[in-house]
Amino acid sequence: MILVKQEQIKKYEEAGVWTKETLLDTFKESVRKYPERMALLDPPNKERLVGLKPERLTYQELDNAIDAVATALLDMGVKKDDVIVAQLPNIWELAMLYFAVCRAGGILSPLPVQWREKELRYILDLTKSRYFITVGEFHGFKHLEMGKKLQSVTNLQHLISLEELKKMTKGPAKKDELNRIKIDANDVFNIQWTSGTEAEPKGCPMSHNNWRYACNVVSKACLLETGDTILCLAPLVNMTSIGVNFMPWLAMSGTFVLHHPIDPGIFIRQIMEEKVNFTIIVPAMLNMILKHPDVDKFDLSSIKSLASGSAPLSLFALKEFKRRWGIELINIWGQSEGTGNFSGPLTTPELEKRVDMFPRLKKEIKWGIDPAVDVTETKIVDTVTGEELSRPGDVGELLFRGPFTIPCYFNQPDFTERAFEKDGFFHTGDLFMIKDDRYMSFFDRKKDMIIRGGFNISAQEVENALLGHPKIQDVAAIAMPDEIMGEKTCVYVVPKKGETVTLDDVTAFIKQQGVATYKLPERLEIIDAIPRTPVGKIVKGKLREDIRKKLEGEK
Repeated sequence: MILVKQEQIKKYEEAGVWTKETLLDTFKESVRKYPERMALLDPPNKERLVGLKPERLTYQELDNAIDAVATALLDMGVKKDDVIVAQLPNIWELAMLYFAVCRAGGILSPLPVQWREKELRYILDLTKSRYFITVGEFHGFKHLEMGKKLQSVTNLQHLISLEELKKMTKGPAKKDELNRIKIDANDVFNIQWTSGTEAEPKGCPMSHNNWRYACNVVSKACLLETGDTILCLAPLVNMTSIGVNFMPWLAMSGTFVLHHPIDPGIFIRQIMEEKVNFTIIVPAMLNMILKHPDVDKFDLSSIKSLASGSAPLSLFALKEFKRRWGIELINIWGQSEGTGNFSGPLTTPELEKRVDMFPRLKKEIKWGIDPAVDVTETKIVDTVTGEELSRPGDVGELLFRGPFTIPCYFNQPDFTERAFEKDGFFHTGDLFMIKDDRYMSFFDRKKDMIIRGGFNISAQEVENALLGHPKIQDVAAIAMPDEIMGEKTCVYVVPKKGETVTLDDVTAFIKQQGVATYKLPERLEIIDAIPRTPVGKIVKGKLREDIRKKLEGEK
């Protein structure tokens, strides 16, 4: 399935940033060169997660499993460009599926394990998928039963449990038949899903060549080398994990260490035991490590660099990680739509700038990291007029165009029309300030969303879900800072006269609507009136400041 226009393919091929090589080709080359190197390592708590013992696979063992599962999918009727939906935690079987589904000619569409019936049905309807791979039960929720329930109202025909998938990995491989399936470098490799201001998820189709940007640029910007060990903390379903961990692992023929869920103790243990060279964590976790009472006992000497994002880095963390362990921190900004920018030693050697500044990617500025960076274009435009801004101090919306960006949302023309200019520039929805000729800094979100552990939560969706509560008169959802997840959802509620509302009331009401669990509010504040402007818009800055002061007072 090729969604990108031919003129764009020609443009980036001539620039040397897109090639004819697929991600399967890249992986097979690693198998040929390093068959006995460890490729995938399960999280040590896998048995507690899904009832299976943790495993470690070499490149050859992983290759065998990929071909066996791809063969089983063919036997099940998978055809070229079929979408296979999967909902699994961070275990090696999920990482394997990306290649196995592609090898069979299909397109993997992985979903967060927290998503429930509402989101799953929407995805199944949109993709017309006939295949759903999932766990029988995870954290007390029966995912397989959810799939069975949806079979009568969707195209879903094949439900594949984790146990069945395990059996498939041991099956025969019809290599000749698999080799006859033609995969183009501009074919869609996977569809990842994002949700921010919209109530429904938006599908982001990423091609093999889209991912070449991440393979090459992230590896160089983050100072990675062949054979490096990369730790994956974020769910392996979106840009944070796929773009910053999975694709660099593929490019470096490295070892991929999986982690689930975020557990600081296991995280530190994995770094020290597996000699991890690179990962990405939120700024709050960087500070938490440095302020841990046992920080002097942490051996982080294997780490070359750490990436972080979703909030400004602290200068304290930048300096202290370098002083203690010689670790470079790389500030990353990006979205599932295939936008990405990096502020590290290759672009921003001054630590004071790296806190919140990013390179301005413009044709006339050459950064020398990778050709893909130099053909990527950004511009900052006035949010009212749409005119491009250029003076230091100007604040506007960041627009993005390049070899990494998706060509459209998947089967969602309305979303596509609103998000893309006719010349291909994508509206990121984030406000940036021009600092000087070479740098810009993140200023604020134009979109009203909460980012919890790498997942976008629509504040409007939470508010809409709660406005139907019989005890609630008015509500506002905001992001509150959190040391582990970066942000969590706090709701300010005005109860109806004579009513009492609790956090349990709120979460139970939303759960009944089949909404993903990570969208559930985690703090409730009762208020007499939601602050609003004269035209009725919620003054969320006032509420964010209120919760920030309350959290500081509770420390």
